[in-house]
Amino acid sequence: MIRQARIALISFGAGASLIAFPLIFSIVSLLNFIWQDFWLAILMIHFLVCNGAFSAVYVHQRDSYRISVRAGNLGFVFGLSFLISLYSTQWCHFGWYMMALTFFHWSEYETTALTNPSSLTLESFLLDHSREYKMAAAASCLEYFLESFIFADMKQLRWVSLFGAFLSVGGEALRKASMFTARTNFNHHIQHTKQDGHTLVTNGVYKLFRHPSYVGWFAWSIGTQIMLCNPICLIGYTVVSWRFFNERIRDEEIYLLNFFGEDYLDYQRRVPTGIPFVHGYRQ
Repeated sequence: MIRQARIALISFGAGASLIAFPLIFSIVSLLNFIWQDFWLAILMIHFLVCNGAFSAVYVHQRDSYRISVRAGNLGFVFGLSFLISLYSTQWCHFGWYMMALTFFHWSEYETTALTNPSSLTLESFLLDHSREYKMAAAASCLEYFLESFIFADMKQLRWVSLFGAFLSVGGEALRKASMFTARTNFNHHIQHTKQDGHTLVTNGVYKLFRHPSYVGWFAWSIGTQIMLCNPICLIGYTVVSWRFFNERIRDEEIYLLNFFGEDYLDYQRRVPTGIPFVHGYRQ
């Protein structure tokens, strides 16, 4: 495991360690006194201590600090979201959503560090993916909270949220499986020139779909909105994500055909893209 991967893993774990607080307090019989009465102060102290530790450990290592603070704060939100899902009936599904969101961004960096470290940058967290991506995330939260106050019962459809969670977890697993299968052949950016060692990957999950990482992300994004019981964003995410991947796959396959020629043509004939009604580039 390379150094960046260790930093991201340890920092995420440090931030998420607040998950254990209720258990620790209950073991020492102080749950009612400490957790319920001072939980906000405890969370703030944990947040400040973690960030202070990141700053102290990496005081002269700017790049390492930037990795640790991103991974650590993603871990903190992940842990807080876990506690929300565990202790709040009303906001349980929102906790699931935030767990899915923070884990996705951390795991994108961690998996890239493990499989293709030569392409690893801070952008691998995908936190600055695009303005549209941030707007979509904000819209999903806004819809959830507005509908929670107006149509509270609609947000408590447990079986719907469970299906969304299943879809998100499955999509996340498929995307990470594709990254581990492709390894150095996977990149977050479309490659316009063929790099040394770039090979056509057709094994593993690539036997099922030509673009399993996109299929996984597509399923993950739709699953998050089903999880939140967000009908408006579900439609919006589906349409926008489909259009994005339809265009991206078409553009990417132009270069893949240039790189691999007849081998890729044969692969196209045998294996679908994986996203409904997305056919890729056709000559």
